[in-house]
Amino acid sequence: MTAPHPGPMPALYLSHGAPPLVDDELWTGQLAGWSAALPRPRAILVISAHWESAPLMLGATDTGAPLTYDFTGFAERYYRTEYRSPGAPELAAQVAALMPDAEPVAHLPRRGLDHGAYVPLTVMYPDADVPVLQMSLPTLDPTRLLEIGRRLRPLRDDGVLIIGSGFTTHGLPFLTDPSPRAAAPTWSQEFDLWAGEALARGAVDELAAYADHAPGMPYAHPTAEHFAPLFVTLGAATDPEAPPEQLIDGYWMGLAKRSFQVA
Repeated sequence: MTAPHPGPMPALYLSHGAPPLVDDELWTGQLAGWSAALPRPRAILVISAHWESAPLMLGATDTGAPLTYDFTGFAERYYRTEYRSPGAPELAAQVAALMPDAEPVAHLPRRGLDHGAYVPLTVMYPDADVPVLQMSLPTLDPTRLLEIGRRLRPLRDDGVLIIGSGFTTHGLPFLTDPSPRAAAPTWSQEFDLWAGEALARGAVDELAAYADHAPGMPYAHPTAEHFAPLFVTLGAATDPEAPPEQLIDGYWMGLAKRSFQVA
């Protein structure tokens, strides 16, 4: 186990996968290797695609709060998963203090982590020994999310790992083969390659205009919530236009699992 980090933590954008991600040896190996290379965080703040709520809301801060099983149609064993991470009330107070008056903060103390948060964390921090707090997406507007990320940036200096959890492509209605090793549809490939290239150039404005200009749209994102957490992560970067380190690519069920970290 690594020691707590004395300086700024990175911020991550993860393509998080559905509950069966935990059965994928390649992807779990990538996520576990990634977390092992990170400094140990003091706490983790997760912004998941699966919690859209305005005003900005903060979830349960009690240790071992029950998970939110926000999915249907999977094997029963996925509904028995537990992840009893320590609560993070101090982090909740910090997040609230960082937001401006124009971005009110509410609390939903009974809402446990949803699968966009706990599924990757069961792989990356399986001992559930790091305090975790989940924050809602109060908007899907990239400009507002970049600003929220900027407001959260000081948390990194305090050892907090900020994770935006989404999926680089998420056109579920347009998939014809839902198997994990399915070939990626053209729209998924085109959007993923565009996103990877834009990230490599630090082209934040282009990424923010994805809905109107990215290839593969609207099939890659018929709704915006899975791309939106990316902008919180970029906003939390020391320099949002510095190319991030893209650490995972490839496809799962034909969806792009590109994931990156910013300094």
